[in-house]
Parts: sequence; structure tokens; C-alpha cells
Amino acid sequence: MKIDIHTHIMPDKMPNWVQRFGYGEFIHLEHRNCKACMMKGDKLFREVTDNCFDAGVRMKEMDETTVDVQVLSTIPVLFNYWAKPTDGLETSRFFNDHIADTVFKNPKRFLGIGTVPLQDIDLAIGEMERCVNELKMPGLEIGSNINGSNLNDAKFFPFYKRAEELGCALFVHPWEMMGENDMQKYWLPWLVGMPAETSRAICSMIFGGVFEKFPSLRVAFAHGGGSFPATIGRIEHGFNVRPDLVAIDNTKNPREYIGKFWIDSLVHDADALNFILKIMGKDKVCLGSDYPFPLGEHHPGKLIEEMGFNQELQEALLNKNAKAWLNIS
Repeated sequence: MKIDIHTHIMPDKMPNWVQRFGYGEFIHLEHRNCKACMMKGDKLFREVTDNCFDAGVRMKEMDETTVDVQVLSTIPVLFNYWAKPTDGLETSRFFNDHIADTVFKNPKRFLGIGTVPLQDIDLAIGEMERCVNELKMPGLEIGSNINGSNLNDAKFFPFYKRAEELGCALFVHPWEMMGENDMQKYWLPWLVGMPAETSRAICSMIFGGVFEKFPSLRVAFAHGGGSFPATIGRIEHGFNVRPDLVAIDNTKNPREYIGKFWIDSLVHDADALNFILKIMGKDKVCLGSDYPFPLGEHHPGKLIEEMGFNQELQEALLNKNAKAWLNIS
């Protein structure tokens, strides 16, 4: 059985929120000449194919690549954290209702995780409660930073506390990559910025004491944990030699938190996969493909299946670790 924890979906129809709210660069989808165009305001942001919004096409491609279940989350550009809080809530509810409806119609093939307006913690907590209690979602997707605030910011602690109480899993996805405007050429924000951004999120949560304060919080990070696994030696060394700069909010060695959170398997390289298993733990890596986007694994789980792992490890990576993160049977 394959459970893919890292897939993105969007509705095929959505309001033109720029016209509705009168500001900003909200994304909406326009279907033009057999093309689906994500519009950012009145400008073309990205063309997408029908597997980005058509559940039937998704399931056909899942069958072709033997994926049993996709965990559906919104596309990070749709987080809308920059929007006015009530507007961010409206867009979040729209995307969450769409995901919940997709799951309701195809409960054996999809699980859904929601998005919340983290620019306002009270609204975010309220929508999280709706996602968990009404829409029966096992978790949420959140960004690696919220309008430049790292995930260790104390203003997010009530959100983490409520997530812990609800048993709501969190999936942290990089977005708004640091330095993005300085490296537009060569697709560097995606190739370099995203791995660094994921490490930023992990280190922020470790050094800021998030895992210490909320030990039952179940968090997974995208893209194989980004650059964190490869730089844990440097991170630990910095903690040891400059505690005055690093250990100011949490005095525990960062290596002690390995095993306290999950990462997905999206590393595109056999040696890298073996490495993250060695560093992060065989029970903390879940199949994740980033379907349906170009940087994803186009045949989800193929790398895992071709590694020659024993059946127990293969099953852990393909489904059991995902079930543990989401707390599902």
C-alpha cells in the first residue's frame, strides 16, 4: 500500500478575489483555449494541467503508478497569509471545503489536510477546529514562515497548543523562500531556496523550543527535510561552540530532536535516501511525491521500491510511517 503524504490540489473554479476584495494578488483559475491558467491578479502566474484539479484524472494517474491514497493539501501560493485576516479566512474555508468534498466523494483514495489564516491566530485556531471536528481532517499544511515570522515566534504557541490538544498533524511546506528576489535566474528559489527554507523551519522549531513545549505535536516537513539532514553536524557544532548565540531559548542539543518529527522521501537520489534514513530514522520518513508538479517524483515511491529494502522497511516508508504521523489506522 502506498500513501503519498505530499500532493497538492486546487479547485477548478474559484472566485476572482481581487475583484471581490479590491486589493492584492489573489490567485484564481481561468480556463483559456484548453489551457488552465493560474492568474495572479490579472497576470499569468502558471499554467497547470488537469491533474492539478480533476480528481478523476488524479485517480487514473494514481492507478498507473500504484498509489493507493493521496494526502491532499493546497498549493502554498494559495496560503494567502499576506491578506487581511478575514479575507484569508474566507479563502482558507473555500479551499478546505473543496478538499473535504473531494475526500467525501472518494474516501478510499484521498485524505485531506487543511490550510488556515495564520496571520491571525484566533481565526487560524477556529478554522483548525472546523477542519478537525467538522471536516474530519487529520491535519493541516502550514508555511515554513508566516509573513517573515519564523515558526518559533511565541505568537504561534497557542496554535501549536490547540493542535496538540486536537491531535492535529502539521505538514510544513516551504514558501516565500529567503533570498528569493536575489536569485531569480536558473530556478534557484526552487532548487536552492526551498531546501534552505525547510531547514530554517526545522531549526526554528528546535531552537525556539516548540518540540520541547509541545512534545505531542506531530510535525512532518517536505522535501526530505531540505538541507537539515545534511547539515545537522554543522548545526550541532554551532550549538556547542556558540551557545550564547544558538542555545538562547532551548538548551537541549538539536540532535536530540531527531526522531521527534517526520520528513517526506522526496530526495530524487538513492544515496540521499539512504542518508536521510540513517540520520532521521527509518520510522520517520514517509512517501511524498509533490504530485503533480515538475520537481516531484513522477512515479511516486519508485525510488523506495527500487532500493532493495526488506519488506518491513518498504512498508514503513510507503504507508506505516504516514499512518503514525497522521494518527490513522
